[in-house]
Amino acid sequence: MSESKRSTWGSNATFILAAIGSAVGLGNAWRFPNLAAKHGGGAFLMVYLLAMLIIGIPLLMMEISIGRKMRAGAPGALRGLNKKFEPIGWAATSNAFVIVTYYAVVFAWVIMMAAFSFKFINMTGDNQAASSLWSTIIKTTGTIKGFDTISIPVLICLLVAWGLIYYCIRNGTKSVDKIIKYLIFLPVVCLGFMAIKGATMPGAMQGLAAFFIPDFSALSNPMLWVDAVGQVFYSMSVMMAIMIAYGSFLSDESNIARDGMIIAFSDLAVSLLSGIVMFTTMYGTNLEEMLAQKSGPGLAFGVYPTAIVNLSNSGVFNAIFAFVFYFCLCTLAIDSAFSLVEGISTAFSDKFGTSKKKTTITICAIAGVISLIYATGGGLAVLDIVDNWCNSFTLILVGVIETVAIGWFYNTNKIIGEINRNTKKIKMPKLWFDIAVKIVAPISLSILFIWNIWDLFKNKGGIYGAADGYNITSNVLAGWAVFALCMLSGFIIPLFARKKKNNGDSSSED
Repeated sequence: MSESKRSTWGSNATFILAAIGSAVGLGNAWRFPNLAAKHGGGAFLMVYLLAMLIIGIPLLMMEISIGRKMRAGAPGALRGLNKKFEPIGWAATSNAFVIVTYYAVVFAWVIMMAAFSFKFINMTGDNQAASSLWSTIIKTTGTIKGFDTISIPVLICLLVAWGLIYYCIRNGTKSVDKIIKYLIFLPVVCLGFMAIKGATMPGAMQGLAAFFIPDFSALSNPMLWVDAVGQVFYSMSVMMAIMIAYGSFLSDESNIARDGMIIAFSDLAVSLLSGIVMFTTMYGTNLEEMLAQKSGPGLAFGVYPTAIVNLSNSGVFNAIFAFVFYFCLCTLAIDSAFSLVEGISTAFSDKFGTSKKKTTITICAIAGVISLIYATGGGLAVLDIVDNWCNSFTLILVGVIETVAIGWFYNTNKIIGEINRNTKKIKMPKLWFDIAVKIVAPISLSILFIWNIWDLFKNKGGIYGAADGYNITSNVLAGWAVFALCMLSGFIIPLFARKKKNNGDSSSED
């Protein structure tokens, strides 16, 4: 796609809101509070803030600046820096594609829970009914079995989810420009409402104390540091082809140094607000121990409904609160979902010279069909395995390779120049950037990758989820094979593009 034909953000504010929307997702709502509960509350917050400043912000600015400088999605932009870097961009793009296939199903579950929130009216104090509502509706077996069954409510909500994702980006930046302001501020309003309710509950002050007051003894636990670095990395939407794509639509007048700070601290603010909601609600309903034990879908769909039915003696109020909570998750999920598709679509339309709209439709259709597997009875188990490999292995390894490539085999002065091009006050210091990209990021991410490998083989016997009934075959097919395909895609897709060009299709890139 030529620069003259490339769409741009309607305003710099639209870009900032879109980037915040991508960064702020379901992980802010359930993974961040869970990690804070596991690792000494304020102690985790301190390490997270440190990791965000040292690693997160420099990498975020780096990717945005590369996108703007090269006016291309992740593979094309990295190729623009060095032809040998293109496979890194395709590995990131392929991993994003895998992630969006199951993220859409999680989005569908959230839509479903919002739609079924009326059921909480008759569940006041009934912990068993509340905690099993989600698993009953999705008809999960909890194991690698039951692929011949599918939940109709989930299927309907999945179609709605994909319809909403496509609608939000059907015309690229123009579509996003019209809706992003609502999608960003709605979750903040919802979280604010829930935080006020949580603050009025008995035990709320204990919850806030547990969240904000550091348990300094937790700092000696290496897992705190591993989880904090990992959460920063996941939360910032870096190494997923998103921020490079978003940066490619930026105007030359934009201030990347300032915008990167705004995006990072806005992401942190929503995480803190989500933490306040979770801690006050869980402590207020005497379920605080479950906050540290459960994460992800288990926390949002299993444990939190139990807290909801114990909020008050009014089933109607509890149902309204449930709807607000799951509607809030809907608004958090959709931004991240369509940003993943946008990053993928940008990469392929740039490479093959196809219409952006046609490419987006194709990607949504293919990803939508693949996502059906997660709507089956055995889909939750597959999702668990795929998610583990995408985030614990592929994403981390892409981060290691990308930071080494840019930090050691490219002139970082050019990146710094692009970041600081239009700023006078807030600048990215060269020393800070070089230390982050050349040393801290690759070393910390390498340690994280090695730790995950060691944990899998040393603590889990080489089979992830063995205690839940997963076997070696499921690990190979849904884990290692997906990992290998993502990493090899960096070489397969360029070869396919060259073959297509040699066959006479001049629309594709070299």
